[in-house]
Amino acid sequence: MSPDGLGARDRAVEETAIDLAIGGMTCATCAGRVERALAAVPGVREAAVNLATEQAHISVTGHGPTPAALIAAVEAAGYEALPIGGVAEEASIAAEIAGREHALGRSVAVAAALSLPLLLPMAGIDLPGWLALLLATPVQFVIGARFYRGAWRALRAGSANMDVLVALGTSAAYGMSAVAVLTASGPRYFEAGAMVITLVLLGKWLEGRAKQAAGSAIRALMALRPETARVEEQGAIAARPVALVRPGDIVVIRPGERVPVDGRVLSGESSVDESLLTGESRPLAKAPGALVMAGTVNGEGLLRVATEAVGGASRLGGIISLVSRALSSKAPVQRLVDQVAAVFVPVVVGIAVLTFVLWWGLAHDPGRGWIAAVAVLVIACPCALGLATPAALIAGIGAAARAGILIRDAETLEIAHRIDTVALDKTGTLTEGRPVVGVVQGFGVSEAEVLRLAASLQRASTHPLAHAVLARAEGLDLEPVTALENRPGRGLIGCVGERQYALGNARLLAEYGLDPAPAAAARESAGETVMHLAALEPTPRLLGLIAARDTLRPEAAEAVAALRRLGLHVALLSGDNAVSVQSVARALGIDAAEAGMTPEDKAAKITAWQRAGRHVAMVGDGVNDAPALAAADLGIAVGGGADAALAAAGITLMRPDPRLVAAAIAIARRARGKIRQNLFWAFFYNLLGLPLAGFGLLSPVIAGAAMALSSVSVVSNALLLRRWRPPGAVAPR
Repeated sequence: MSPDGLGARDRAVEETAIDLAIGGMTCATCAGRVERALAAVPGVREAAVNLATEQAHISVTGHGPTPAALIAAVEAAGYEALPIGGVAEEASIAAEIAGREHALGRSVAVAAALSLPLLLPMAGIDLPGWLALLLATPVQFVIGARFYRGAWRALRAGSANMDVLVALGTSAAYGMSAVAVLTASGPRYFEAGAMVITLVLLGKWLEGRAKQAAGSAIRALMALRPETARVEEQGAIAARPVALVRPGDIVVIRPGERVPVDGRVLSGESSVDESLLTGESRPLAKAPGALVMAGTVNGEGLLRVATEAVGGASRLGGIISLVSRALSSKAPVQRLVDQVAAVFVPVVVGIAVLTFVLWWGLAHDPGRGWIAAVAVLVIACPCALGLATPAALIAGIGAAARAGILIRDAETLEIAHRIDTVALDKTGTLTEGRPVVGVVQGFGVSEAEVLRLAASLQRASTHPLAHAVLARAEGLDLEPVTALENRPGRGLIGCVGERQYALGNARLLAEYGLDPAPAAAARESAGETVMHLAALEPTPRLLGLIAARDTLRPEAAEAVAALRRLGLHVALLSGDNAVSVQSVARALGIDAAEAGMTPEDKAAKITAWQRAGRHVAMVGDGVNDAPALAAADLGIAVGGGADAALAAAGITLMRPDPRLVAAAIAIARRARGKIRQNLFWAFFYNLLGLPLAGFGLLSPVIAGAAMALSSVSVVSNALLLRRWRPPGAVAPR
């Protein structure tokens, strides 16, 4: 069950998601207007628009609007929209974006060629007025037409954006200069308008290239999806589009090919490179029965694979969906930016008008006041504000994904940086999760009978201890079980034949008035986990015990040390016996350890810490961990764990390496730090630039250059996160 109380199937009925590619946005004001237009469509629960990715993620009710209705709402607001879904659609959108960037680059080159001669008077070289007018006009009205179109769309929709500021500022400079040429009197400022347009376009081009670099992680994931699969049909092998492959189909994967589906190996042996999917740098051996995942690369062997999941249902499809949703989400701090952006442009226009009036009224210099007003309009474009948060999120979430860390949304990053306490489950998190049965002892019955009954009870269980018992009982005749009841944190109750049996720990025995066998203490003191088998009918009676040992992961000690270096309090919460838990705690240097805990006990302990003022992260991989993961401020699920654990977690680790826990918190802190840096410089830039422009200390040309560089610097600062590698863990290739 997920934290909101709904299962995955319930959420699918109640809510679906639609993703759109948005065209024509230039600043945070644009993103806000598209968001409001989408949110106003009946049936839309929530809409989030990301300026950096130029995408919208819309949650709609089960019978909500169609993509066509949402696209119509975006177009009515003055923007363009395309649906995102299939590989072909995404390839078309990527090609269109690349085409736009190429065209923008040509426009920058032409604008620069026409604008640079306008700067000659600054070097003492006179330029005839008619020639200046001839050079500036195509820059203003042909190359700069995009600003007029954008301004018109914004004003028609009752709003204002960056295009309005640029159009107003450059038109004022051009108009004043054109009048001066036609009347042969007054100063000319053609270079101001033309260079501002050139520099703004240059900034948008550089910004676009930087945004493409920031989103490289999600594009790399999308590029992993093969378009065709080699399917075995009636003894022949035929190429088939992956979209037409169905569960149960047998897919043949040749050496060096990318795996097209999720499935189990039927025959063949090979090694598979999963680095781009899980961050694991070493190829993993695959033999019959092993799981292979779509998007990974087959090594030297030929594999025949039985398909289990394809497309969006595959692990790769789920990762792409999760990362895409995370990139479209908004950090809590973004709400402040949205509020500022909603009133930013009207306020700047008011400041520009006031600047002109004060220069005219107090200094009696309307010409200089006009130029100062133009500088105010140009320097205050809100691009940097709109890019500050999403650019850092894209880079941070992308860097985490490359390391095998999947972050659910931007709010998770905000929560993760506040974590001061990390609670770790033991089995499957700090240990290998593959215990091996060592000792089997019967009391009045044979060891084989103890194993047979225990394995019969655990045949339907996915717990690691159940796998250990079933492996040891291989070859025995197991019986069907009825009235099976799971007692979380204690064990199992069920009927084998006509008798009821219990298999579990000492707490389960105590419920029936039974004491553990004396031999159990010796086994537990050796760090083993003991399961007791008892017959409950006609009277409760102990039949035997099974002891299993699970080994610590080689990375566990390093993982705990990494958490301590981050200044975090580390605790161990386990349902295992006290001796085994304390043994693990001592080996790893964990001071606080709690044993014999039920799922409810773990959740209660976390709640108690929270009431004491702590911010808690819970790390686990099993069904028993789901309540604690949901109760914690941040749930971190270890990859390969139960679906319930993954659903309750804010962060999922794609491989069972506990060192990634510290890495996840570290990248969250780094990403939030970049967000804060970007927002500081974006606000500081405007707070500093507006007064300088208003007092006439900045020319429009310098203001245009500063505005362009501000957006580029914000994105470039975020791009520094791409250099991040998980500390203490093997970096992905």
